[in-house]
Amino acid sequence: MTDREAMLVIPHRQLSPEALAGLIEEFVTRDGTDSGYTRGSLAENVAMVRRQLDAGQAVIVFDNRTQTCNIKPADTVSGHDRRQ
Repeated sequence: MTDREAMLVIPHRQLSPEALAGLIEEFVTRDGTDSGYTRGSLAENVAMVRRQLDAGQAVIVFDNRTQTCNIKPADTVSGHDRRQ
């Protein structure tokens, strides 16, 4: 499996509102990571990530190898079309 095959970009608008909210909340509260979302309240951090997803500045990535989701800056995901 190539890196490109291992990493799938999941359009955030295809997730249910509940699933998206849960994913974002888990991301901004994740232990052991430097997500950069630590200065504001939980609601502020969730709203910031949501704005970044809506603007195409961030994307949801599913890793087939580890079976995990992450949120990454769009410009760090090779081959990603920001118009999705």
